[in-house]
Amino acid sequence: MKLAPHLHRLGNDIVASYLIDLPEGITLVDAGLPGHWHDLQRELAAIGRSLSDIRGLVLTHGDSDHIGFAERLRRESGVPVFIHGADAHRVRTGEKPKTPMGPARLGPMLGFLAYGLRKSAVRTRHVTEVSEVADGDVLDLPGAPVVVGLPGHSPGSVAVHIPAVRAVFVGDALTTRHVLTGEEGAQPAPFTDAPAEALASLDRLAALDAEWVLPGHGAPWHGSPADIAAAVRAHA
Repeated sequence: MKLAPHLHRLGNDIVASYLIDLPEGITLVDAGLPGHWHDLQRELAAIGRSLSDIRGLVLTHGDSDHIGFAERLRRESGVPVFIHGADAHRVRTGEKPKTPMGPARLGPMLGFLAYGLRKSAVRTRHVTEVSEVADGDVLDLPGAPVVVGLPGHSPGSVAVHIPAVRAVFVGDALTTRHVLTGEEGAQPAPFTDAPAEALASLDRLAALDAEWVLPGHGAPWHGSPADIAAAVRAHA
């Protein structure tokens, strides 16, 4: 799905990842679920590009519904996978603290689980080799992604700011569709390790200059990071 020039979404409002298509190559942000491999192939064909055009994959954090096809892409195409050092162990092993599930409604929760099954979530492979990044790093990838630390959902959660496409990719630092309740609109994401820390990190998001804020779950936000940060705080 094309959102804007050079900016594409893979997946849907349940689980999403993103593709940035620039003349010098492609940068991916997050890898959704394993079955999104086919979404990636279709999107590449639609824009006349191939796997060989992908220069790197940047993960917003290490949870399983964001790393879906990452290991396959790394193994089969040699694409480097970047993640904040504080989430490197999580992405390699899947180990993470247990967090309260919070509010849920049966229909949306079953819909999330069913979508995961359709997209082969149970076959997610951990990423055995990663390149660790840190807050403030500017990556040598198309669009020159800037790593912005947003700890809270996980210790190594980051936003990926790509000024070339006027977009910031936030993973689960917030959501615009709660996967367990189906509620739409800007709000805190479920399964967050440290909710108070996640809310505090929104100050860093609000300071960024972008026209798109793109979460891992929910509809794209076409507006300023400051506005969505305020909306999340108001909901919380």
